[in-house]
Amino acid sequence: MQKIIMIEDDEEIAELLALYLQQFGFQIENYINPNIGIEKIRDSNFELLILDLSLPNLDGLEVLKIIREFSDIPIIISSARGSVSDKVKGLNSGADDYLPKPYEPIELIARVKAVLKRVTKTKIHQGFFINKERLEISKNGKILELTKAEFEILKLFVENQGKIFSRDQILENTSSMEWSSVDRSVDVLISRIRNKIGDSDKNYIKSVRGFGYKFI
Repeated sequence: MQKIIMIEDDEEIAELLALYLQQFGFQIENYINPNIGIEKIRDSNFELLILDLSLPNLDGLEVLKIIREFSDIPIIISSARGSVSDKVKGLNSGADDYLPKPYEPIELIARVKAVLKRVTKTKIHQGFFINKERLEISKNGKILELTKAEFEILKLFVENQGKIFSRDQILENTSSMEWSSVDRSVDVLISRIRNKIGDSDKNYIKSVRGFGYKFI
């Protein structure tokens, strides 16, 4: 069951949407307080966020900007603020779709499915997502803090699951590295990547003795 989080201060609307979404197999959590919602996104794995803009204590556009600093979770804005200006600001701030209220719940279902389908096409392996435009990789919705070389190597691995790469091949696909001390440089970067993706048990990046590495 796919988990969706809502940040919506109108409890009646939130309850209605939650009941409707549940009929289509979604698990829903709603938070009235945007700060709590933000922390829940930090700590939990949700597939999508439905975000209102007119919220207590913190405007929805600010919420959106904060979330985009640490997560690439798909976001659909659901708001009574339907002006072109608000739509443009929301989409430019990182929203994936914008649905002005009022609307029929069935339209929200269609938008949710469309966004999730689009995102699923970019989902490569075990929760890893690659955003080539931003040069970012996230794991389970959390953006990884990678150097350019680390990004290039992890991208290479994730896009070529199961393929073994020698150190020379890794270097050839990494424009940010030089040929000097290649073995040591690659090994050090692999170690750093493992730390950043929580791969202490080497469940993602496997060493292949006498050849190199592969992502499984």
